Amino acid sequence: MNPATASIMLVAAGLADVVWAITMKLSQGYTRPLWSVASLLSLALFVWLLGRALTVLPVSGAYAAWTGIGAAGTVLAGSVLLARTTLPVHCPADRQSRRDRLLESRL
Repeated sequence: MNPATASIMLVAAGLADVVWAITMKLSQGYTRPLWSVASLLSLALFVWLLGRALTVLPVSGAYAAWTGIGAAGTVLAGSVLLARTTLPVHCPADRQSRRDRLLESRL
């Protein structure tokens, strides 16, 4: 395998890592069978792709690139697909308003 092919496989592994993270969240602790299967398949795919890419590329740079693609991609996908905030903490006022909405919905 040449370095260009290995680099493509590395990027694909990073994207599969994003799919794995999102499907793992959607599987709700591996209690939803379809999302659980999707999660495990994407996990197997990214491990295989990363392993193949590492046969040609140096582990130091390849692992850093794969981690970056996975981390940044998961933040973006979580924000867009799961409507999650990218902030590590929530504003106390926001927490209160969510609590109020939850209480109102139970009435």
